Amino acid sequence: MEIQKLYDLDDTEFEDIAIGLVRLAKNVPDHEFFYKINQINDLNFSRKKDWIFHGAYYDYYFSRFEAYHKFTKTCFTFISNKSSESREKKSQTELFTEEQNVKFLLNNQVDVEYILHSSEQFTDFSVILLPENLVFPIQDYTLSSDEELYQIIQYYE
Repeated sequence: MEIQKLYDLDDTEFEDIAIGLVRLAKNVPDHEFFYKINQINDLNFSRKKDWIFHGAYYDYYFSRFEAYHKFTKTCFTFISNKSSESREKKSQTELFTEEQNVKFLLNNQVDVEYILHSSEQFTDFSVILLPENLVFPIQDYTLSSDEELYQIIQYYE
């Protein structure tokens, strides 16, 4: 007797996720960047537990900052694109491994400092005022379900 599938994963539709890419014009530490954002916004970004990505040889830690918008009840999250820390789990014995001690969530966007995500499906990132002369305009970016970052965001939601 065969067990019937309740649903077929190939038929399941996954919705894309809208994120914002934040590039800094100057190299500033996290605490200084968010201090300036908190000064000019009604939002109060604070450091939350890091996102952890488990690789074969390293565990990567990505800084995360969160705030809630009072009127729209939306949660905004800034995630560091570059790992802030990595811990070696086991020694690399292969000569040409793809895994390094630094990881980017978006490998094709290494110039991006932060990834901005929202709890809303259709997000307007313009409600967050950014410090002048410190940040380039936020670039809208759409993640499809086959990208690694999409899977990570789904896991942490």
